[in-house]
Amino acid sequence: MSAPTAEDIKAIMKQLGSQAKTAAQVLSIAPTEQKNNALLKAAALLRKNAPTLQSENAKDMAAGAQKGLSDAMLDRLKLDHGRIEAMAAGLEAVAALDDPVGDIMSEWDRPNGLEISRVRVPLGVIGIIYESRPNVTADAAALSLKSGNAAILRGGSESFHSSHAIMACLTEALKDVGLPETCIQMIPTTDRAAVGEMLIMVDTIDVIVPRGGKGLIERITNESKIPLFKHLDGICHTYIDGAADLEKARSVTVNAKMRRTGVCGSTETLLIARSVVATHLKAIVDDLITAGCEVRGCTESQSFDSRIVLATEEDWSTEYLDSIISVKVVEDVNEAITHINGYGSHHTDCIMSEDMAVAEIFLNRVDSAICVLNASTQYADGGEFGMGAEIGISTGKMHARGPVGVEQLTSFKYKVRGTGQCRP
Repeated sequence: MSAPTAEDIKAIMKQLGSQAKTAAQVLSIAPTEQKNNALLKAAALLRKNAPTLQSENAKDMAAGAQKGLSDAMLDRLKLDHGRIEAMAAGLEAVAALDDPVGDIMSEWDRPNGLEISRVRVPLGVIGIIYESRPNVTADAAALSLKSGNAAILRGGSESFHSSHAIMACLTEALKDVGLPETCIQMIPTTDRAAVGEMLIMVDTIDVIVPRGGKGLIERITNESKIPLFKHLDGICHTYIDGAADLEKARSVTVNAKMRRTGVCGSTETLLIARSVVATHLKAIVDDLITAGCEVRGCTESQSFDSRIVLATEEDWSTEYLDSIISVKVVEDVNEAITHINGYGSHHTDCIMSEDMAVAEIFLNRVDSAICVLNASTQYADGGEFGMGAEIGISTGKMHARGPVGVEQLTSFKYKVRGTGQCRP
């Protein structure tokens, strides 16, 4: 089959946009029960069609290996039984959430008798662009659907077969409950021109959610004429304070780095206070190396452990997404905060400390979407926050910040009720 022409892509995207806008009007007033039923049916279909999903995923995994994708990227791409079950459970968790649409955020009466309320409403049509992870297809669809938004999905070419197999389950579920199949649509081509076209569809798409690597985010930021919920790279830090409990610091650091190295909440830089570097660093490095992690560090950290490879300036601002961590010795919490705010991506950063006064300084002054005390940075996840799922971690400050769940995918309107008042 020949590749689509530029005119073909324009026509495809125009049709998807028109269909999404029409579907959004239906979905915005759809009853909660109908939306929930669609999610529950989709969950059942994912489980029922697990063999098909795994078969389609095997095609993507084989192609990815042939392309030379890293182990971390292949891990992101993989769909095994556990991950399919997690997707299905995620849909059920979103169904169990309160419906934000129509929620009265606040209401008040004016002296002139006007009754005013601020009410949650869907954003409209969401364009979601993501790489590698096929499970984002289910998460994005679920959150869009529950929040009353139509969605146009553009998954990465690496997960093309997997994502379309998941999409088939979602489409069947929508049809079964009587909602337009066009509530959730997937761009049918991997041609990059489709993304370019998507980013200028100001008449039909209300917000773009990019989720992927630095190159993807930079391209979308530069080209989009539509507002963005940015999901930037995850240059996350764990800071071992002078009042850190060693055993907690050891277990949390290894989990924060090595549980899954390819996720955006993985710790990439370990900062350690000079006052405990002699007592804490070697044990933590032992654990990391035993777990298969390469450790790169400043010259001072090397003086305490010769296994540490000398880090470069570039390491402090690198998202490895791999079994590599950089280590830097800092004087105290103030220097740690300065380093994090200067080199981090404002995603997720942790302090390990038993001194609550110091911890509060860190939690208040670190300029990141998620600040953590005495727990792994890998908790940076909407599901772990009790939000059912997330469409990404927004590192910007406008509208949504941190995990973007159903509530963050709504805006609001004011409803003003009168009895014939005329403004003097």
